Amino acid sequence: MQNTLPTYTETLAGVYIDGQWLTGGAELAVINPATEAPLATIGSGDATSVELAVQAASKAFPAWARSSGAERGAVLRRIAEGVRQRRETLIQLQSANNGKPLFEAAIDVDDVIGTFEYYAGLAEGLDAQQDRPVELPTEDFAARLRREPYGVVGLIVPWNFPMVTTAWKLAPALAAGCTVVLKPSEVTPLPELELARIIHEAGLPAGVLNIVCGTGLVVGAPLSSHPKVAKVSFTGSNAVGVQVMQRAAETVKGVSLELGGKSSLLVLQDADLELAVELACGGAFFNAGQMCSATSRVLVAAPLMADFLAQVQARAEATKVGDPFSEDVEMGALVNQAQYQRVRGHIERGIASGARLVCGGERPAELARGYFLRPTVFADVPRDSALWNEEIFGPVLCVRSFATEEEAIELANDSEFGLVASVVSRDLDAAERVANALQAGMVWINSPQVIFPQTAWGGYKQSSIGRELGPWGLSAFQEIKHVVRAV
Repeated sequence: MQNTLPTYTETLAGVYIDGQWLTGGAELAVINPATEAPLATIGSGDATSVELAVQAASKAFPAWARSSGAERGAVLRRIAEGVRQRRETLIQLQSANNGKPLFEAAIDVDDVIGTFEYYAGLAEGLDAQQDRPVELPTEDFAARLRREPYGVVGLIVPWNFPMVTTAWKLAPALAAGCTVVLKPSEVTPLPELELARIIHEAGLPAGVLNIVCGTGLVVGAPLSSHPKVAKVSFTGSNAVGVQVMQRAAETVKGVSLELGGKSSLLVLQDADLELAVELACGGAFFNAGQMCSATSRVLVAAPLMADFLAQVQARAEATKVGDPFSEDVEMGALVNQAQYQRVRGHIERGIASGARLVCGGERPAELARGYFLRPTVFADVPRDSALWNEEIFGPVLCVRSFATEEEAIELANDSEFGLVASVVSRDLDAAERVANALQAGMVWINSPQVIFPQTAWGGYKQSSIGRELGPWGLSAFQEIKHVVRAV
């Protein structure tokens, strides 16, 4: 891959309001987690920036809301094409800023393209669906259904999948006719700002998208509580999600929350063991385990336990960890020092709780710098251990055995989360039966964690409020209006 990584020698504008780039106030350092070296300095925003951004979005809303679905769809298609044309640059920015290997970053960028194209198609179909007649039980009245945009929406996105979570929110918001104030993660703003430049070049009208980089306390808090923001869509930790919801409650605004997970993979007795090992390691170690959907708990039928654990250990120990720009690297760095220390703390407490460390848990000896951690496997994890119950957000896999299908389902569902789950079995009837019993918003059978724009993303319990992707993602940014008249 040709090196197209931009270099930034001056403070990079981190505030984009009403079609103009502003340098902002306080400066934020952006670090390469694989080298611990500075990548850029960002001029971030504050509460005043949020106020100006909301004003710009409010001013732009009437015209954008009145535009046709076909017009909005055309803009989304131009955005998708702009991302496609700058694909290599975005891949390298994603790797450098987030620490993920190039092949993972490529998956992310292609996801962004697919998401904008999908919602372009939904936007183009909105015009024919508007003002649909509603059948009533009487001829004395007539009714019609309208779907209208919420208004100004605040989008707050995390650092683990820069651009991807943004696309999942931004594309349907724009398709619906909303105007947007976006707060990227202050940890990984570089891919997001490059995406913003592409969107600007695609001809999105000024004020329809506004961006304010900064910390959650300085930018996210005033955005969540702003009285002119009609809805907030947030992806991140449960602790911050609660704060967003509390602030939104002050003005009774809508919220969509995509929060944590503690997902299980169930390996039934007739499973293809090689496939099960591959899916377990892929689900736990992809993106260095920094995923709300990470399959950090694996439940294995007791007769398979010894062989499964031996193969998982061998696969984990063979995983190449290192420079994300190296083509043979399978797992890159954790995103920053705080995240590295957090995961190490979980590992140390897991050992203290009585869990058996099978492999990993430490920095690779050959990597002196960067926030690298070897894939980590635990067995015999106590059911009441934090390691088994709390979201770790790192490359840590916990394994337990089960005796019966009923026990496996009970263990998998015994969680405050319910985002995703996976089942591995040659008996598809059994796999489907187990999938139906699992309390999760997405269940994969004999499959890696493939996600399509057409399928909803979100979970049960404390994992989310609402759904993203699919037509449900579009509906999340639409109000329902019925017009009824006497005939």
